[in-house]
Amino acid sequence: MPVKCDAGIERPDVQMHCMGMTKSLNSKSLCPDLQVRSARTSEPGVAALIATHFDLMRASSPENSCHVMEADALEREGAWVFAAEDQGSVVGIGALKEIAPGHGEIKSMHTAQTARGKGVARQVLLTLIEAAKEHNLARLSLETGSANMFAPARQLYAAEGFSICPPFADYTEDPLSTFMTREV
Repeated sequence: MPVKCDAGIERPDVQMHCMGMTKSLNSKSLCPDLQVRSARTSEPGVAALIATHFDLMRASSPENSCHVMEADALEREGAWVFAAEDQGSVVGIGALKEIAPGHGEIKSMHTAQTARGKGVARQVLLTLIEAAKEHNLARLSLETGSANMFAPARQLYAAEGFSICPPFADYTEDPLSTFMTREV
């Protein structure tokens, strides 16, 4: 199926790469060359964006309310990491880890400042949902911030079927956190 950008132009060459397979998505990306693929946290562009995400989250939240993971922790916990590339540059990341049989958690969603508002996060999120299906996960959950700076993320998650839920896994109630979940 060809992919259409916001301008309505069909782009059959724009594809999503998930778990080593190429899939076409109905896209609203303004990055016509965007590709989302499985990645390693040790790749320079991926590691740099994870570090940027980590630093931003640590600077934005008190330590006891900040659940961001460093690259080595994602790797150690067996997370599946994905990178969005536009013209050879990593512009977005996201990770998925299994937290219980059939239950996955989305971690480390981040879009480079220069690529925000172009549909990158949506493409990464859709890739994570596809990966969850491929790994037979029945539910996906996530924790994000409750501050205004996280409003675009919460809106994206809600638009893709996530709804507010109580804390899950090892999380506890926190006024600085919003917990969301959806069936896959």
